[in-house]
Amino acid sequence: MEITKYYLILLSFFFLLIAPCCLAQEVRVELGPSEVALNETFFIKVTISNEKVKSYDQFPEIPGFQKQGISQSSSMNLINGQMSSSNSIMQYYKPIRKGQYTLGTFTIKINGEDHTSAGKNITITDPASGQSRSRSQDPFDDFFGRGEAPEYIELEDEAFFSMSLDKNEVYVGEGFNVSLAFFMSETNQAPFNFHEPGKQLESILKKIKPSNVWEENFNIFNIQPEAVEINGKRWTKFKVYEATFYPFSEGEIELPQIGWEMIKYRVAKNPSFFGSNRQEDFKTFYSSSKTVKVKPLPPHPLKNEVSVGDYRLRENFTQKEVGTGEGFTYNFGITGEGNINAIGKPRLIQGQKLNTYDPNVRQEINRGMGKVRGIKEFNYFMTINEPGEHQLAKNLEFIFFNPTQERYDTLRPMAVVLAEGESKLNQSISSTRLGGIYDLIEVEDNKLLNPRYKYYFSAFINLLLLGSVILLVILLVKRK
Repeated sequence: MEITKYYLILLSFFFLLIAPCCLAQEVRVELGPSEVALNETFFIKVTISNEKVKSYDQFPEIPGFQKQGISQSSSMNLINGQMSSSNSIMQYYKPIRKGQYTLGTFTIKINGEDHTSAGKNITITDPASGQSRSRSQDPFDDFFGRGEAPEYIELEDEAFFSMSLDKNEVYVGEGFNVSLAFFMSETNQAPFNFHEPGKQLESILKKIKPSNVWEENFNIFNIQPEAVEINGKRWTKFKVYEATFYPFSEGEIELPQIGWEMIKYRVAKNPSFFGSNRQEDFKTFYSSSKTVKVKPLPPHPLKNEVSVGDYRLRENFTQKEVGTGEGFTYNFGITGEGNINAIGKPRLIQGQKLNTYDPNVRQEINRGMGKVRGIKEFNYFMTINEPGEHQLAKNLEFIFFNPTQERYDTLRPMAVVLAEGESKLNQSISSTRLGGIYDLIEVEDNKLLNPRYKYYFSAFINLLLLGSVILLVILLVKRK
């Protein structure tokens, strides 16, 4: 008997190394007993034959029970030279209170296919008295994990979930950075894994983004570990969300407490070689809520119109020579840190010596290292009508509020244009549309009186004559 068992072991390893025979896939859904004591557990077990478990949905909730965790197991059989395998997933449920409960019909998706169970009625009874179970003395039972169900224990963890802000007080239009991260100590022994981070982030976005802000999302697609030190202790940081918010109005912005669910595994108290040595469970970590105070901008005639940020001017030339009436381009680039999207056009001071047209606009935004930086370029086409030296600072300016220095500032061009040639000022005036009454000159009749007004003019004269006659009659009657 013992020799046969050894042969079976060798044959098992041999067939594991070669390609298994293609057998039909079969999925079985098993339910726990109809009667469960308060100190026992109920389970739903899904077994799939000749196929690995690649994906599965959440198991159903059961009234009167609380989910306890998930375990996975696998087995392989060799009968008459034919090898078969099975893989199982078991969801455990802990009874909460006595009573009659119903597990309704449910469907669970395994490896992309739906499988339905009719459910059952379950009775939760008083705690059962302790019972000892005899255990096989065959050492191969322990080796293959076929003894009694393993006992799983939960390890203490050194981990937390945190919301971090770079500022607690900002001006209207000034950005503040928000990040959410899971931290795990380098000495942590509890095994963790991420649980559906994409779905959790969708829920977080609905909760965390205030309605009165512009969001610049850093779009974290891959959660990467980062070594950090906190109070002299080393941690591994997993950043899951980061954005910069730019408030539109003054007041207080409340950022709520955010929960983040992780898979935390319970480990087998007595690990076996082939058995399942850990059991899937879940733990939710919560960040603390935060409040940001938003201050109004200092008094200024344009405080409701100016951009807010730390900006500098970038030009495409400092000095240029052109002919009068000859077109040239000038690039007014605003670069720095702030809400690049909200930067408006520079203020244009028109004059007869310089003609400008609406600019083409280009912007580039970079998000990284907790900052939003970029450039917004306004590309102008201009012509100069008078010869001489022309400083563009007299024609363009960009007024903004610098929150770092807490003052208003103005960017003006350093560029100078040298124009040569004859004056084109008169040509510029003649080509300018004067509008108003001047627009009617070309379309109105050149006669002193337009025929269409003749009727009204005649009626007015007749009324005037009639009034004169009546007045004359009245005077004559009074005199008599």
